[in-house]
Amino acid sequence: MEILLHGQKHQFDEGTNALDILRNQEGDIKKSAVAARFNGELVELAHPLHGDGSLEFLTFDDPEARRVLRHTASHVLAAAVQNVVPGAKLAIGPAIENGFYYDFDVAEPFTPEIVEKIEKEMARIIKKNDREVRFTLPREEAIAYMEERGEPYKVELIRDLPEDEEISFYRQGDDFVDLCAGPHVPSTGRIKAFKLTSVAGAYWRGDEHNKMLQRIYGTAFTDKKDLEDYLQKLEEAKKRDHRKLGRELDLFDIMEEGPGFPFFYAKGMVLRNLLEEYWRQVHRKAGYEEIKTPMILSRSLWEQSGHWANYRDNMYTLKIDEEDYAIKPMNCPGGILAYKRRLWSYRDLPVRVGELGLVHRHEKSGALHGLMRVRCFTQDDAHLYMTPEQIKQEIIGVYKLTNQVYRDFGFAYKVELSTRPKENTIGTDEMWELSTQALKDALDELGADYTINEGDGAFYGPKIDFHLQDSLGRSWQCGTLQLDMNLPERFDMEYVGPDGERHRPVMIHRTVLGSMERFIGILTEHYGGAFPLWLAPVQAKILTITDRADDAARQLQSKLADAGLRAELDLRNEKIGFKVREAQMMKIPYMLVIGDREAEEGTVSVRTRKGESLGALSQDALIGKLLSENAARAQERNWEA
Repeated sequence: MEILLHGQKHQFDEGTNALDILRNQEGDIKKSAVAARFNGELVELAHPLHGDGSLEFLTFDDPEARRVLRHTASHVLAAAVQNVVPGAKLAIGPAIENGFYYDFDVAEPFTPEIVEKIEKEMARIIKKNDREVRFTLPREEAIAYMEERGEPYKVELIRDLPEDEEISFYRQGDDFVDLCAGPHVPSTGRIKAFKLTSVAGAYWRGDEHNKMLQRIYGTAFTDKKDLEDYLQKLEEAKKRDHRKLGRELDLFDIMEEGPGFPFFYAKGMVLRNLLEEYWRQVHRKAGYEEIKTPMILSRSLWEQSGHWANYRDNMYTLKIDEEDYAIKPMNCPGGILAYKRRLWSYRDLPVRVGELGLVHRHEKSGALHGLMRVRCFTQDDAHLYMTPEQIKQEIIGVYKLTNQVYRDFGFAYKVELSTRPKENTIGTDEMWELSTQALKDALDELGADYTINEGDGAFYGPKIDFHLQDSLGRSWQCGTLQLDMNLPERFDMEYVGPDGERHRPVMIHRTVLGSMERFIGILTEHYGGAFPLWLAPVQAKILTITDRADDAARQLQSKLADAGLRAELDLRNEKIGFKVREAQMMKIPYMLVIGDREAEEGTVSVRTRKGESLGALSQDALIGKLLSENAARAQERNWEA
């Protein structure tokens, strides 16, 4: 067979695997290669090659190769657990972003001492450099094989596979075997650095009605320094955890009495209201009108939209006067009813309508995570209605607005185009093709850098997703733009065209922040709770040295409030150093110290949360400085503070 490698053609025997070819290569690639791509398809290095084609070796820098290594690491973890904890039953162990996990059915929860033993056993297996050998079995033999090994979860997984599915296993060393589609690295020694990071409970298949399993998370790298850097980032992420900071800074929290239903306290509401004000400003400037639609609407509406058939399990329902209703999981159908209240002319279009709409979705308890995954949240929704000729310009307009917002908050971002899912979609093939092409054309005209995410569109149309990158380099999916030609058809939406006839509008569903709750969680971690001045719930803390300065402190607070600035008083009989440190812990931008001298002279001693001393300023100079900082930031963001 003829293989194209590094731009040159080579002859090899039929069935030669990539690993054999790799051994004859020069340079670092022999040690750094993790997987390969043959004729564009990901293959493991031990995979026999057949036929002519192009071969590319992949290092850990390639996302697919990283998943291969980390998936293999999950198998090493599983083998180690069964060696350390006899009787442990295997569930699933996939590679995930930044690492891997494996779920186990064990008699007792994993303790830190057991996890330490598991890590040592993993190191032993890796050092042995056990081979990863793939083999297949017919369906009934595979079931019998897993039953014989006492793995009921694997038996269940095999029974759920399609009848014609190839059932493959991997043997690691002499004893360990696991059901797996692969691919894997050739041997465990390719895993140069790893760390088990946490233990959690997880329901089998994510269903709270199933048994609770024990999940061990970990990560793996091909370089120890990369692992160390990652672990440092994890430590920083723990410090920035929005759940921790939300409680410490008295912003928000989740109570046991309302899992998935967040509480926002006074300071959190200041932050939230500032964001909503910002949202309204930029949207008014972009030609949007704001509406509000009901939280509860009839079953017939959700049947018409397709949500009842395709999204029913995620909806909260109730009966009113013996009729079925649903608490809205999305704002779209209500927005459509608002559009249909009148007959529009083509001259009226495009119509851009925004809504900060509270929605409720039933999320499984195991999926809940602070503000990042909740059961009720406010979507910064908008729906745009347009003629087919206006599609491209409106997509471009949404993209530019989204770009402005993310840049205003200092976020870099990546863009994905998600196409039609394989199952449970509505609309014709033609509608999907037209919609997908329209999104591609707009992105291409913008010169946007984007990737294709096959099959991840909404059930009613393709979409563009925006993934933010925060100060720690983590990715968050926030904004989305969904082009929809299906719901206008379902709801018999119309406008009068220049020909005097009635036509179907095209609809765009979009969010920019995603949800207010999740975006606040992301911002909290992005800034580590140290919000910029314009967003800080408390912008300044006035600290007195003696009670003789109390009146001057109150007068300063009043002066700041008149200027539109948010300040708190600390008049406690405590040492000034203690007060300053406490204010710094609360991440307040400025500490304003007033003692006898400052009270007499009408000045204030200014310190920052970073520990910098700005010296003594007159009260008027202080107010001017704070207003200037607010104004400068406001100017950058194209809105008025």
